[in-house]
Amino acid sequence: MSIHSTAVIDAKAEIDSEVEIGPYVVIEGPVKIKRRTRVMAHAYLTGWTEIGEDNEIHPGAILGGAPQDKAYKGEETYLRIGDHNIFREYVQIHRGTAAGSSTTIGDHNFFMATAHVGHNCNLGNNIVIANGALLGGYVDVGNSVFISGNCVVHQFIRIGDYAIMRGLSGTSRDVPPFAIIDWQHTVRGVNVIGLKRAGFDERRIRDIRDAFRVLFRKGRNLSMAIKEIEENTRVNDDVMTLLEFIKASKRGVCFGD
Repeated sequence: MSIHSTAVIDAKAEIDSEVEIGPYVVIEGPVKIKRRTRVMAHAYLTGWTEIGEDNEIHPGAILGGAPQDKAYKGEETYLRIGDHNIFREYVQIHRGTAAGSSTTIGDHNFFMATAHVGHNCNLGNNIVIANGALLGGYVDVGNSVFISGNCVVHQFIRIGDYAIMRGLSGTSRDVPPFAIIDWQHTVRGVNVIGLKRAGFDERRIRDIRDAFRVLFRKGRNLSMAIKEIEENTRVNDDVMTLLEFIKASKRGVCFGD
């Protein structure tokens, strides 16, 4: 274990022997860190936080802080982080609010400087959250999502797999899988570049685009559009995923322009 002499580490912390801890790091409370994770200068880790293997935690990051929620009264809540994640400078991720609840982060995610993830969020894998992006509490983010700089996501929102939010956009509605979102919860099209990078072939992408044309025409009734697709279109697994996501929405989904 490599621990700088200026680091302050709580006796309750459990740190693997292969972890590297830089100068002026503060670890407060029963934090658990697995092997080969690197914690850089001035990072602050606190609370009931569990950090997996091979993570990078950059200067000034704050992981496991108490939720910004007036309902929180000091209960034991958790932040659980997987493997191979990067947390750049001054990223903030809070643990859950209700007793026993968690904020969860999957694997291979990249959080750029000053990104914020609120309490009880649930993030999948291979996500990029760019500089200054803000996720409110109870946000669910699927796999391979890109949230661009200074985006704002309202609490209790879902973001589907392979979606991208363009810079400065915001949403108080669910973001459909595969979508490009712009301005205020507006669907601009299909994230074709992201899908190609993920290995989707031309036929899969064409079927998704055909479904988007029906679903997200301006002023289109979504229930009628879903019925049209189910009755008249070959519904493959990708399109079914899209339709099921929309049907399950409680806040409504982003709309077309």
